[in-house]
Amino acid sequence: MKKIIPIFFIALLGFPVVASAETAVTADSVLQSLDMAWIMIAAFLVFFMHAGFAMVESGFTRSKNALNILMKNFMTMSIAAVLYFIVGYGIMFGTSGGGIIGTDGFLLSGQEDQIGFFVFQAVFAATCATIISGAVAERMKLGSYLILTLFMTGLIYPVVGHWIWGGGWISELGFVDFAGSTVVHMTGAVGALVTVLFLGPRLGKYSGKTVNVIPGHNIPLGALGVFILWFGWFGFNGGSTLAADPSLVPSVIATTLLSASAGIIGSAFYSYAKFKRIDASLTLNGALAGLVGITAGAANVSLIGSVIIGLIAGVILVESVQFLDRVVRVDDPVGAIAVHGICGIWGTLAVGFFSIEGGLFYGDGFRLLGIQAVGILAVIAWTVVATGIVVFLIKSTIGIRVSRQEEISGLDFVEHGSSAYESSRGIFNENPVLDNDFGVGLLHRLDGLQNEQTAPPKEERTAQ
Repeated sequence: MKKIIPIFFIALLGFPVVASAETAVTADSVLQSLDMAWIMIAAFLVFFMHAGFAMVESGFTRSKNALNILMKNFMTMSIAAVLYFIVGYGIMFGTSGGGIIGTDGFLLSGQEDQIGFFVFQAVFAATCATIISGAVAERMKLGSYLILTLFMTGLIYPVVGHWIWGGGWISELGFVDFAGSTVVHMTGAVGALVTVLFLGPRLGKYSGKTVNVIPGHNIPLGALGVFILWFGWFGFNGGSTLAADPSLVPSVIATTLLSASAGIIGSAFYSYAKFKRIDASLTLNGALAGLVGITAGAANVSLIGSVIIGLIAGVILVESVQFLDRVVRVDDPVGAIAVHGICGIWGTLAVGFFSIEGGLFYGDGFRLLGIQAVGILAVIAWTVVATGIVVFLIKSTIGIRVSRQEEISGLDFVEHGSSAYESSRGIFNENPVLDNDFGVGLLHRLDGLQNEQTAPPKEERTAQ
């Protein structure tokens, strides 16, 4: 016993020394582990956003196309992951060639220590591409859409990403886009706009000067999709800190929450003032408008600034949907171009106004605002030209639009030989070629009867 006691005391005295040495050695590795765990959780949340996109797109369109939309979303995520691994990541984050394009890092060669960062960026690439899916819903060939997805995730989006996030020429100007109002959302929306202009509107959408509403078949499904997108956006913006920073992450998540909430309030009350009722689809899209609007400046604006940005985004959303649908006559079934494009532009410019460092409203002049505008114009120009060439070539070769008969019968049956809902299978299989205006109207009516019964008068209706 006398021998044991001295040994015990020696061990006890030595333990703090050993423990503190181990703590000093492992503290950095623990911090790195926490950072990587947060980035991976954020990547999972962004991946889950694709479930939200699938729900919004299928819910806001007709039941006869729901299965086709689901397949497009699954294929978009899969193609984006593989192609971004092969070439996209290298173009975006490889060694810069004149500030224009990355020149190495393909197949993650030499980037083995960046696998976690690659995963996070890969789900962003898929998000950009899937924006196009909703805008072209119900009339674009699946094969043509997938070819466009190849170019979007393998070239068009990575080049924009290199310019702004990969050390390219726009980033050197001092351009600020924290999580992708321009890089992800505006790029996808501009690509969607170009494609829709080539594609044309859905059958029955426009009759002379009349703009017809084509109701979505399941608005509750779309609403659930919006909630999922909102939830995933905490990872979209919060993960863009690229570290589990205890001071920055809560602030980013708070601005994200407040802007989305303000976006809903803005679109709800503005639609009430404009149409004498709160429009459901516009209010749901108001949440997304606020989220897109805050994405560029989530780490750069105050909490009050985020509320103002969200409120304005909600109002912009209502007006831009009306403008695109009724004036420009661009048929976008889910409002993707307005949400991601117009509100993406607003969010990027809002940094120039509301950024605590460099913002106009904080006494720092127009310099940052001008840089933001230059970046927006450059990205629009590149995306319009690149997407236009790709879509023109696709249209000139294999075509981009299904036939009239196929559109009437529904893309579920035409592209996949099945239907999302058993109850609708008989209607569309038995009437595959209702090739007249009555047939188009009948199928619209059957698909959206419940929504149509509760819709406001035609002159007050808003585009979905």
